[in-house]
Amino acid sequence: MFKFCLLLSVALMFQAGRACDGNNEAEQLAAARQESDEYFASAYGFDSAPWGSSDYQPSARVQGYVNPYEGRSPQNRVQANYNPFKKYFNIANENDQPEGRFALGGLGANIINTGLFNNRFTPANTWRPFSSLSNRIPVTVNPNFNNPLSNFDACTSPSGDSGICAPGSVCSLFGGRPSGSCVLGKVCCINAITTCGGTVTLNNTYWQSPSTPVNAPSTCALTVRMDTKLVEQLAKPICQIRLDFISFTTQQPTAGTCTESFIVGGSSNTIPVICGDNSGQHMYIDVPSSGLTPTDVQLMFNFAAGTATRTWNIKIAMLPCGASYLAPPGCLQYFTASSGRVRSFNWQDVAAPANPRQLNNQNYNICFRTELVTGQRATEMCLTTCTGLTPTADAFLLTGANGGNAFADATNCIYDFLAIVGGTDLVTGVVADRFCGGALDPGAGAVSLQVCTRVRPFRITYGTDGTEGAVIAAPGIVPAAADTNNVGFCLDYLER
Repeated sequence: MFKFCLLLSVALMFQAGRACDGNNEAEQLAAARQESDEYFASAYGFDSAPWGSSDYQPSARVQGYVNPYEGRSPQNRVQANYNPFKKYFNIANENDQPEGRFALGGLGANIINTGLFNNRFTPANTWRPFSSLSNRIPVTVNPNFNNPLSNFDACTSPSGDSGICAPGSVCSLFGGRPSGSCVLGKVCCINAITTCGGTVTLNNTYWQSPSTPVNAPSTCALTVRMDTKLVEQLAKPICQIRLDFISFTTQQPTAGTCTESFIVGGSSNTIPVICGDNSGQHMYIDVPSSGLTPTDVQLMFNFAAGTATRTWNIKIAMLPCGASYLAPPGCLQYFTASSGRVRSFNWQDVAAPANPRQLNNQNYNICFRTELVTGQRATEMCLTTCTGLTPTADAFLLTGANGGNAFADATNCIYDFLAIVGGTDLVTGVVADRFCGGALDPGAGAVSLQVCTRVRPFRITYGTDGTEGAVIAAPGIVPAAADTNNVGFCLDYLER
């Protein structure tokens, strides 16, 4: 009897202990769930339009203004009830997990420590502040919490740099620097990469030249990865990349051919090889929608021997499919103001005779959005050679004419040319589609004039051949003299 009472007492004490433990465990799970929800709400907010960067705001619109060429297609891909976790809780699809970065057994820790950052910070940083959450957070989804892992918002720092809105700790883990603030206690995180061989997955990242000077033959490459399985790109498929060359200086070409080069690989459109001085220029790179297939775009510098200055600071912006600010298809450059200045790559305001700056094998379109002028869509765009330049600087020289007469017809402007469809001298009414030589003049004069076109959408095409040498006459080949001191072009444009 004594033994029975003793065993009964022990059993009752054990059950009471389990009950206490169970209550404590329930309280811990409730606290963990609350902590998790508060973290995600603070980190990501509820903004459904995170791509509203001030850099790419479209101009005012008028009714019926939906020409796909103008890049104003409405964004209608994301549905209001989109749930990014849906596929991860479907038993039939439990093995369909993106890159193995989510696991039901430890959802909280994997999202924060592995899914969110994807090990894209330094391997030496092994800090995992939420490692204990894997055993505390139950597998539940808050139905009122819509898309907590949406893209990082774009932001602009007080210094004018573009970045993303993120919690300060996330900014540090990505290697960024806080500059300014965003909503919900987040900071404007400026992301910069100063090494070769890295990978970019964040919008508004700067690729800057290393601090060590380059003085030997070498390459420096960077990969831009686009994949909607990445949390920072979730539900925002990417269709274009815009490169802004804030600074860009490499060795000058030799007879128009780049001995050092900047090359873009993995794009859907043809990107010309460039070199020299290209600060202030930009490029649009078309890519297949990352919502259909993951895409890697490679940016690469090839350097030759020598002590020439090589510096760059390139802003990489990832543009989502359907955005109003996408460049039209086939446009390497895209200008979205009613007036401005457009230059060929490597053109610089320097006194002549400088080394020939025109680059060989250039063949691309430069497009201009049709803007609203005095409340109506522009019907005409006019181009003039740039003014206010250094004395003796050439604003237009595409052939070996040494500043002489232009040849504004298809017979002469075969190898190096600027095409302006319907280019018209409004004074004389003379029309030409191709321009070359030392002056912008449809009438082949020696002085550049204002050339206007009413052909919409507004665009110009720049083309050069692969040599600055003479072209020898042969059956079916039109001869041409050797090119001398070609510089390319600098034009001011005005829509009206």
